[in-house]
Amino acid sequence: MFASLEIPDLESPLEAREGSLDPPDWYVFRAQAHRMLDDMLDYTEYIRERPVWQPIPLTVRKAFRQPFPQKPVGLESAHEIFMRHILPYAVGNVHPGFMGWVHGGGTPAGMLAEMLAAGLNANLGGRDQIPIEVERQVVQWVRELFGFPDTASGLFVTGTSMANLIAVLVARTSAGGDAVRQQGVNADGGRLVAYTSEGAHGSIAQAMDLTGLGKDALRIIPMNPDYQMDLRALESALDRDRAAGLVPFLIAATAGTVDVGAIDDLKGIARIAEREKVWFHVDGAFGALAMLAPDLSPLLAGIEQADSVAFDFNKWGQVPYDAGFVLVRDGAIHQATFASPTAYLRREKRGMAAGSPWPCDFGPDLSRGFRALKTWFTIQTFGAQKLGAMISKTCLLARHLKQRVEDEPRLELLAPVALNIVCFRYRAEYEPDEVNRNIVCDLQESGIAAPSTTVVNGRLAIRAAIVNHRTERRDIDAMIKAVLALGPKNER
Repeated sequence: MFASLEIPDLESPLEAREGSLDPPDWYVFRAQAHRMLDDMLDYTEYIRERPVWQPIPLTVRKAFRQPFPQKPVGLESAHEIFMRHILPYAVGNVHPGFMGWVHGGGTPAGMLAEMLAAGLNANLGGRDQIPIEVERQVVQWVRELFGFPDTASGLFVTGTSMANLIAVLVARTSAGGDAVRQQGVNADGGRLVAYTSEGAHGSIAQAMDLTGLGKDALRIIPMNPDYQMDLRALESALDRDRAAGLVPFLIAATAGTVDVGAIDDLKGIARIAEREKVWFHVDGAFGALAMLAPDLSPLLAGIEQADSVAFDFNKWGQVPYDAGFVLVRDGAIHQATFASPTAYLRREKRGMAAGSPWPCDFGPDLSRGFRALKTWFTIQTFGAQKLGAMISKTCLLARHLKQRVEDEPRLELLAPVALNIVCFRYRAEYEPDEVNRNIVCDLQESGIAAPSTTVVNGRLAIRAAIVNHRTERRDIDAMIKAVLALGPKNER
């Protein structure tokens, strides 16, 4: 079997203990660990008794302006600081009244999974280890969800912004081949151009910037009355660019626009992309997971034809932050975009260096956390049907909010409600934008509810994104009541 190895004793047991960061008394440590766990479970269980958000006192801010500590304060003291100065002043997306941005609320099950992942301390860049098989399992589930082939690849990333960047890079490689990786964007003479709508997330333009293609190479297509990409305008832009000798390489559609939650005509864009031989990407940051809800999935018809899809499990999937994901139809092109063989990453047929290809072959990160575990736990704990029902519920709540707005003469709906985002405002006679901006700030500071603002057709809107699985009708009604109370005060 194995040869007997004699390992020299390089240090005494006392020296080993002194050099370790493990607790000197495991019994005391366990007791403190259980207190910390109970505090977080209490935080979640009794979240309604807390304000959604509250302003941070200057004294608390100053507590985090201290110099680098040279001496230990201990776990118990650090936990006390957390409970007093950190927990009360988070952004509040665990709270059912949080509606400001598209944030999931997380779950206790996901929190525990994150603890397990931290205990393993697994680096999922590569090597032959079962955590990578867990990620591959989730990749398989995502393929099934979107109707992609078995040859499709997938990767956990920080969020959809990174997933969009990866998709742009893969599309660039698809258009320019190996030359673009060696010679850069100048390999094609700087002629590549891409297309997205006015309602697209800013990360699409950022991806064009970061890849060296430049924001000027991104054509911003106007929207139709339903806030979808205007397909005639898209076709005209493609025709103009081809006539000018440019090379269209990417159309980035959106499933759930950031402002109003609209879904582009994915089937129509898929037809255009196929005809024009360009990469069809879908930014589905939150909307893509509507595939889990049978009543909503028809709205995403055409997403199964995409070349790549980006989305976040930490939004509608309720997985704790962060858990972004990118799915690529052609796994070979995906791997060709990132694979960089080096001696220290040599692959073997057996041993720890087996199991190729590794996740680092499909993205820029060699050091990667075990994001897949909390996602795997969430899916296993709740199942597709329950997650889908939760997603449908948030859209029902949005329709309830829409109805409340339409029934109240002092309120005005500013955009159609496609999914779970409602844009409305208080009707103010003078300086309505300023009045509504102040209403939102007052709401946030009250701790009752936390919507955000956006601009719809040049008018400032109160934007309520209903994503949290804990949100109920009473939370919607409380926000409306508060808006109606704050409106007259801000008109003075």
